[in-house]
Amino acid sequence: MSPKKTRHDIFQDKEIGQLLTTQQDIWRVFRVMTEFVEGFDTFSKLAPCVTMFGSARLKPGSAHYELARQTAKELVKVGYGVISGGGPGIMEAANKGAKEAGGASVGINIDLPFEQKANDYIDHDKLLSFRHFFVRKVMFVKYAQGVVVLPGGFGTLDEFFEVVTLVQTKKTKPFPIVLMGKDYWSGLMKWVKTRMLEEGTISAKDLDLFVETDDPKKAAKVIKDYHKKDGHRPNF
Repeated sequence: MSPKKTRHDIFQDKEIGQLLTTQQDIWRVFRVMTEFVEGFDTFSKLAPCVTMFGSARLKPGSAHYELARQTAKELVKVGYGVISGGGPGIMEAANKGAKEAGGASVGINIDLPFEQKANDYIDHDKLLSFRHFFVRKVMFVKYAQGVVVLPGGFGTLDEFFEVVTLVQTKKTKPFPIVLMGKDYWSGLMKWVKTRMLEEGTISAKDLDLFVETDDPKKAAKVIKDYHKKDGHRPNF
C-alpha cells in the first residue's frame, strides 16, 4: 500500500504537471511555426491560384461535383491554378478540372482521425498536409486571388463565413468571393438577406461582398475582371 501523500507532495506533483504542460505547449508552438514556414515557402512560389471550397461527401457525377469540375476548367482557361482541401468530393472535382485543363492543381490536406486521403488529381509537388486547421485556413486565403464556395457541410460554412468576415472587417485585402449552387444555398441566403438584414446584424453593403452564380464562365470572369484593375498579390 503506497504511503499517503503530504500536502507538499501534492503541490510538487502539481508543479511538475504544470511544467510538463508548458513544455508541451512550447513544442506545439514550434510545430505550428514549422507548418507556417513550409506553407509560405511552397505557396509563395505558385502562379496565381483560386481556392475552391466544398463538401468531401459529394460523389463523382453529381450535379455539384460536375459544377466544381467545370468551374475549375474555366478558371484555368483564364489563367488561374486551383487550390482545394485535397480530399474527395468537391475538392477532388476542383483538382480534376484543373488537371484536365492543364492548370496547376494544388491540395492542402488535413490530418484527421478518420484519415482524409488526398485525391489523385493533385500535382505531386503541390500537396501539403497540415495538422492544424487554423494554419491550413491561412494557406487557403493568403495566396488566393479569389474564393469559390460550392455546396458543403459545417466545414464549408465555416470557410465561407470566415472569408467573408475577413474581407468585411478589412483583416485582409479584398478579393472576389463566388457562391455557387444557388439551389443548395437558397434557404440560407434568404435568411441572410431577410432576417439578418432586418435585425441589423449586417448591412446592405455586406451583401456585395460575394457574388452568386451557377455559371462557371461567369465565376471565372468575375475573378479575372477583378484583377484587371487590382493585379495579383498576397492578401495579407
